[in-house]
Amino acid sequence: MKLMTGNSNLPLAQAVAAYMEIPLTEVSVRRFADEEVFVEIHENVRGEDVFVLQSTGFPANDNLMELLIMIDALRRASARRITAVLPYFGYARQDRKPGPRTPISAKLVANLITVAGADRVLSVDLHAGQIQGFFDIPTDNLYAAPVMSADIQARFAGKNLMVVSPDVGGVVRARVLAKRLDNAPLAIVDKRRERAGESEVMNIIGEVEGRFCILIDDIVDSAGTLCNAAAALKEAGAEDVVAYVTHGVLSGGAVARVAGSELRELVITDSLGNRDSIGTTNRIRHLPIAPLLGEAIKRIADETSVSSLFD
Repeated sequence: MKLMTGNSNLPLAQAVAAYMEIPLTEVSVRRFADEEVFVEIHENVRGEDVFVLQSTGFPANDNLMELLIMIDALRRASARRITAVLPYFGYARQDRKPGPRTPISAKLVANLITVAGADRVLSVDLHAGQIQGFFDIPTDNLYAAPVMSADIQARFAGKNLMVVSPDVGGVVRARVLAKRLDNAPLAIVDKRRERAGESEVMNIIGEVEGRFCILIDDIVDSAGTLCNAAAALKEAGAEDVVAYVTHGVLSGGAVARVAGSELRELVITDSLGNRDSIGTTNRIRHLPIAPLLGEAIKRIADETSVSSLFD
C-alpha cells in the first residue's frame, strides 16, 4: 500500500504516515503560470493500494482540483485501488436545496470524485449522514467522538458535565458524545438563523445552571453560533463553557471572535491545515486525529472492520 498527499494538509499526512510507519509517496503537486494544477508521481504505483489524503478546505476549489488530478494520475498509472481520504469534505453543507434554483453541490463533488477514478472514500464527521449515499462507491464515515470523549475525560474529570448541542440539528451528535461521557445530561440551544453566517440565540432547552458545559459541533466557520451559544449558556448560569468541534474552518474574523467570547476553550481536530491562522490566541487547541485515520486506513488495506473502531 502507499499513502500520498497534496498541499492541503501536509502535517496531518506526515503524522498519519508516522503512525502507520510507512513513508509518504513522492509526488509533485505544483502550478503552471496560469495556476493550472500539475501532478507528477515519482514512484511506481502499478498494482498498489493507494490512499490519497487531501482535505478540501480553503482554498476549497484548488484543493479539490488537486485531489481529482491526483486520482486521475493514479488511475492512469494502473493503481489497483484508489481511496480518497478526506479528513474534511468541502461543500458538505450544500447537501440539499434550501430554496428554488439552488444546487446540491455535495452530490456534484461526490460525482466528480467518483468519475475521476476513486474506488473508495474515507472521511471524518460528514456534515450530514446522507452524504454517504451521494457516493456510488463504498464510503466510510469516521467519528471524532471517541477522540473527543477521551480528551474531555482526561481534562475535566470530576466536573459536573453537561453536553450541549448548539442547534436542534446536532442533537444526535451531542447524544452520542453524552453517552460516551457516562450518560451525561443533554441540553439544546434553540436558535433562529436570519441569514447565512449569522445566528441569534433564542433560548436554552435544559437546566444548565452550575454545569460545566461541553458544546459539540462538526464545523465551526465564522464561530458566530458557538460564541452566541456560549454567551447564552453563561447567562443561564453555566459554570464554564468549552467547545469541541471536528472541523475548524475558522474563516474571516472567527479566531478574534473566539478570543473575545465567553468560551473557555475551543478544541478542534487537525482535519484542516490552518495552524498558522490560530497562532494569535491560546484559546484554540488542536486535537490530533492521525491515529484514528491511520487505524482506519490499516483496516481498509487489511479488509477488516472499520466500524468496530467505534464499538
